[in-house]
Amino acid sequence: MHRHEFLKTLHQKIKPRTYLETGVDHGQSLTLSRVPSIGIDPDFSVNHELIADIHLARTTSDEFFARKNPLAHLPIPVLDLAFIDGMHLSEYALRDYLGAERFTTPASVIVFDDMLPRSIDEAARHRHTSAWTGDVYKAAQALRDFCPELIVLEVDTTPTGVVVVLAPNASRGGVLPEYDQWLDVAFAPDPQDVPAEILTRSRAMNPEKLLSSAGWGQLSYLRRRRKPVDAATVRAAFADVLGPAGGSGSPAPLTAVSG
Repeated sequence: MHRHEFLKTLHQKIKPRTYLETGVDHGQSLTLSRVPSIGIDPDFSVNHELIADIHLARTTSDEFFARKNPLAHLPIPVLDLAFIDGMHLSEYALRDYLGAERFTTPASVIVFDDMLPRSIDEAARHRHTSAWTGDVYKAAQALRDFCPELIVLEVDTTPTGVVVVLAPNASRGGVLPEYDQWLDVAFAPDPQDVPAEILTRSRAMNPEKLLSSAGWGQLSYLRRRRKPVDAATVRAAFADVLGPAGGSGSPAPLTAVSG
């Protein structure tokens, strides 16, 4: 399954009230939204039809999230779905996550693109190939290491995989205390030491199987209910696909089939 087909299906299943993405480019993914949305990119050149009420911010995501009221365009100051596809360096991707997470609830979903490079060359920090993921895969491991309450799932989409984060934690306030220390990992020189499980996708989940979870349908209900929603509630909603590991760290892999 292609990443845009995966994202399109997420829109349909989650029924988000709001959407944000970093890295608009030509609008290939932003065109999927049908709800009030924000697209952030300092150099977008949209050539796809945009059907939703969209604020296009021609700026960096760092500048955007530093604004006093970055979500002013949206009817509610909450992001139900976010797609991170900006600068292909891990420190930028992680900052984009932290910026978006400030405005989430545990029933929100954040998706990273280009998280499963197919070769060490493709994962280089300094681009020298036509297809390029950069080292953004490191951002997912940082979340696993420093934010164990999150559900971080690698998904075997084509061409270069995505990572889905469930149960984001807005109480972090956009701050990861370990960030400066982690930069030593982010700035490692090329060639990158890409883990074998990334290159082989050995722990990546089958996208169709993940999308079949009853949990997606539960998210809109969890957004509406008056009782507070926590990570345990979200984890329970996705118990049919998370397996015995419960989605923390490395879930029990589902049969990985690309296509």
